[in-house]
Amino acid sequence: MQTPTPLDIVNAFSLRAATAENVAEIAEFISDDVDWFVVGDPDVVPWAGRRIGKAGVVEFYTTLRAQTVSERFDVTAVLAQGNRVAVIGALATRMKRTGKLIECEFVFDFVVENGHITRFRPFEDSHAIAKACA
Repeated sequence: MQTPTPLDIVNAFSLRAATAENVAEIAEFISDDVDWFVVGDPDVVPWAGRRIGKAGVVEFYTTLRAQTVSERFDVTAVLAQGNRVAVIGALATRMKRTGKLIECEFVFDFVVENGHITRFRPFEDSHAIAKACA
């Protein structure tokens, strides 16, 4: 059996993150000590901040899903080099509480080691996200 590449892991993770009804299923692809960091003030953007480990990522997705509805998520490119994978695209997400729509481009930067995601950084319009949350 062939060992999955970092690209395989990120693709499988992305599909699971988009389709799993139970967010705990997403954790299968996450390292026990993942460094997951979303820029922003958690008092304004509830899913922002640093999360560590599978439980932290489950908390991230639980909070994100409780607060938002994805209206569009378009991937335009995926770049892989060594253990690094970058997913590039554009999204539209509606805030449930305010009804405001966030539309921005993004780059999701993943590091994969030993078949698990060990680091995640999203690069997106954090200012627009904060405004939509307020």
